[in-house]
Amino acid sequence: MTEFSTAPLLDGREQHFRIPGPHPGMSLFLRFLPAAETDSQPRRVVLYVHGATFPSALSVAYRFDGKSWRDALGEAGFDVWGLDFYGFGHSDRYPEMEEPAADNPPLCGAQDAAKQLEAAIRFILGHQNLEKLSLNSHSWGSMPASLFAATHPALVDRLVLFAPIGRREPRRYEAPAPFPAWRIITAEDQWNRFIEDVPAHEPPVLSPVHFDEWKKRYLDSDPESRSRDPAGVKTPLGPFSEIIKAWHGQLAYDPGQVRSPVAIIRGAWDGLMLDDDAHWLFDAFTQSSSKRDIKIGRGTHLMHLEAMRPALWRESVSCLLGGDVAPIPAELN
Repeated sequence: MTEFSTAPLLDGREQHFRIPGPHPGMSLFLRFLPAAETDSQPRRVVLYVHGATFPSALSVAYRFDGKSWRDALGEAGFDVWGLDFYGFGHSDRYPEMEEPAADNPPLCGAQDAAKQLEAAIRFILGHQNLEKLSLNSHSWGSMPASLFAATHPALVDRLVLFAPIGRREPRRYEAPAPFPAWRIITAEDQWNRFIEDVPAHEPPVLSPVHFDEWKKRYLDSDPESRSRDPAGVKTPLGPFSEIIKAWHGQLAYDPGQVRSPVAIIRGAWDGLMLDDDAHWLFDAFTQSSSKRDIKIGRGTHLMHLEAMRPALWRESVSCLLGGDVAPIPAELN
């Protein structure tokens, strides 16, 4: 199998870890950047859970003009971790990814990913001697993150869901289409995703110059990407399959089982998280101790890489810091 173990440091203070995952013989990759103020007490720790097509190095840790979402979290006092799921970034690839895509079912579904997430969280808590941490997810990553939060409430402090996927009612007689194990995603595919939801009369929210540098790093995430024509990254299709199932009434988790504070943050131009989706999801978190639904203008499903990313960073920091519920006077208890 192709070697994915060597990962360049994205920051001089960054640390890398390879840990056992739920699949025997397969390891998971974690990157860690401690907070700018390392002596702060108590420790605040957040783990980033990536979406369906690219890993932590290309999302929370990717620096546009010298600054990343991870940097913003670190400046706010958070130790920031990033997990690459099996089949992404520097984690091991599924053996099935060496076989024809049609020979196996979709890889890295939400249940499988939640077990990978559990392995990462238990390692982080042990490594930092903590009882709980917060989760910050993007898109499909909301599914394994919420699955874990629902089944292990004592281990999750707060839950930020950026551009999560909601449940939609299936149309009559319609069932979700089957998916193969994996597919190749090209840089052009990614560019089309980045621009497809920006209204035609609006200026771009991601510059071609920024994208040209990002796409080089994207192709680097798969050492075999440039051997293909066109160049592209081999990607597990479990996440895509779970998204389509959610839009046919089969969301991978029950939001009503999540008890931690939850924040939904979304862009006004997000074509995958529509207003109705957000309203349904907000209402479905019936047991959450506090909830927010935050909508940011001029942002799409990929706002963390766009012009409005500083607004996303600020809102996520605010949600993760907490302090959003005033104490009830004793005489009213």
